[in-house]
Amino acid sequence: MPSSAIIPAHAKAVIFDAYGTLFDVHSAVARNMADVEPDAARFSEIWRAKQLEYSWVLSLASRYEPFWTLTEKALDYAFARFPQIDRSIRPLLLEAYRKLDAYPDVRDTLRALRVQGLRTGILSNGDPSMLNAAVASAGLADDFDTILSVDAAQVFKTSPRTYELVLQALPVAATEVVFVSSNRWDIAGAAAFGFTPVWVNRLGLPEEYVELAPSAVVRSLGELV
Repeated sequence: MPSSAIIPAHAKAVIFDAYGTLFDVHSAVARNMADVEPDAARFSEIWRAKQLEYSWVLSLASRYEPFWTLTEKALDYAFARFPQIDRSIRPLLLEAYRKLDAYPDVRDTLRALRVQGLRTGILSNGDPSMLNAAVASAGLADDFDTILSVDAAQVFKTSPRTYELVLQALPVAATEVVFVSSNRWDIAGAAAFGFTPVWVNRLGLPEEYVELAPSAVVRSLGELV
């Protein structure tokens, strides 16, 4: 077993968030850049922000809708904010979101972790059909021991019920799970649950939720191994 500061020696599993961590959430708009310019970056940011906002509002209200539904609603909101963008590209953007680009270091990182004897998995807000499409498109189907959707808990992260899904799926204790996410709020939720959280801070964002700190901060997934 590895004994670095990032992956502790007692770890048995490394579980990844999907969107923003393994898959580039802005690649859907990037593939259709010509149809969205000059507002592409802001359009994509609003789409992502609203997608997450809807998940939090529903969870706090004890309601649930599949993440794909929230993705569609968030996209419609983004179009409403940018009426100059032709809505005819909506199907293209949604299809691209099902097949987001994986970050270039994902495959090598997953395989290196498995060589070291660690189980690997996904825990995501995405519903099962979204996750299966993204994993298949990226050619990663054989690189995970488990792919978990919060759909099974009918609530979104950062509810403790979502992180509990990992312990139900794998023969591990919370202290034996390294949880990797690019979303600082997700790291806070994982820390509160008792996982060993590693924040992938690709953009060099400032620290927050200091009382629920990551065990390590990396700039890329490759640093895990």
